[in-house]
Amino acid sequence: MSPEFAPNLPKLLLSVAQDVEKAGGETYLVGGWVRDHLRGLASGDFDVEVYGLDLETFLAILKKYGKPNLVGKAFGVITMARDGRVYDFAFPRTESKTGGGHRGFEVTADPHLDFATASARRDFTINAMGLRLPDLELMDCHGGRKDLERRLLRHVSPAFSEDPLRALRAVQFAARFGFDIHPATQALCAAQPLEELPRERLFAEFKKLLLQADRPSIGLEWMRRLGMLRFFPELEALVGVPQEAEWHPEGDVWTHTLLVVDQAARLRTPDYSEGENLALMLAALCHDLAKAFTTARDGGRWRSPGHDVKGDRPTRAFLDRITRESDLIEAVVTLVREHLKPALLHKARHEIKPAAIRRLALRTDIEKLVRLARADHLGRTTEEALAGLFPAGEWLLAESQNLDVLAEKPRPYLTGKYLLSLGAKPGPELGKIIQESFELQLEGDLASIAQAEEWARKRLGIGS
Repeated sequence: MSPEFAPNLPKLLLSVAQDVEKAGGETYLVGGWVRDHLRGLASGDFDVEVYGLDLETFLAILKKYGKPNLVGKAFGVITMARDGRVYDFAFPRTESKTGGGHRGFEVTADPHLDFATASARRDFTINAMGLRLPDLELMDCHGGRKDLERRLLRHVSPAFSEDPLRALRAVQFAARFGFDIHPATQALCAAQPLEELPRERLFAEFKKLLLQADRPSIGLEWMRRLGMLRFFPELEALVGVPQEAEWHPEGDVWTHTLLVVDQAARLRTPDYSEGENLALMLAALCHDLAKAFTTARDGGRWRSPGHDVKGDRPTRAFLDRITRESDLIEAVVTLVREHLKPALLHKARHEIKPAAIRRLALRTDIEKLVRLARADHLGRTTEEALAGLFPAGEWLLAESQNLDVLAEKPRPYLTGKYLLSLGAKPGPELGKIIQESFELQLEGDLASIAQAEEWARKRLGIGS
């Protein structure tokens, strides 16, 4: 028995394992829990494999402890929720590649496989370890613990190549864990046909990379090194695109993008929903995609005129490769389109009117935009960026707060219902009046609802 595992295991698992053992079977806790525990991290992933029992016998055992849910009878997959935890139970299985694509497999549950054979189907050695229950014996048939100590991602067997997604898993694990990738595994990753994968599976790996890695740039740079950017041409096109050294001494657009993504990762916050954090991260990744086709030498300098507003097309093209979430796509595109506004408004702050900030607030959430613009500004190696200074962002936040448009976008003082209450007659003229008054409101000519009402009465010829 290995005492290093005992204090952190739910009693339910040990009780189930004891019953399985009495019935002539074996139970192994596998995958992420074992890996993370050995790294000194807590984990809520309870993936359990059961050997030597048929499905009916095991279901009868589980029913003593809760309500098992058979989600994949053909594959022998069962889930059960208990005491705030979700347990996934499965039987060992064989998989045979029968064709292209992510569905080109024949999967067969085989409870009579031995652990060494079954674990050889896993992706990396660090994920192929198993903790035998209830005696808490670590089963490491492929050197996973040694690779964990060496901080190395190494594939278990040639079966690695049967699922192209494992190439993306390699780069996101490398970023999240700060691990190297074994040269032989690198070669397998570089050869994987990612075009076979559906959006949903690609998106899941991008989410893990962008939301769970402290430095997502590590995974993105691995993608470049392994030739995986060929499946994402909008990203690949950034490599080698020059930038003016005065503004971007760090190098080309790809290098800048990696720095920006890492800065954005520091700005993720639990105050945001997962979708809001993901929009920030994707916008950081996509913010300069248009530089690939707008960059040119002009007046002795490298310039990329209009790359902000022209970023719609490549951003949509890239996102369409990985997700169908239309709301997320629109949120990212809006941030990309507006990402230069904080700096531009600050530069012209002595000439612009408050209306410019009010109109910006209509188009986007200024606080979220400033987060992206801050990452963009700090994702370079200028003196100001290295000092962590972004005066344009602080200025815009303060001005937006003063104009009451930071927490929410401007709303018209006058509505159709309000005008009718004043005695206006229904008709298309009301819409024109509402729009006209709102324009005056944005310009600051109507500073209160009382002023707006007075204006409307004169406009409509209605007495007070």
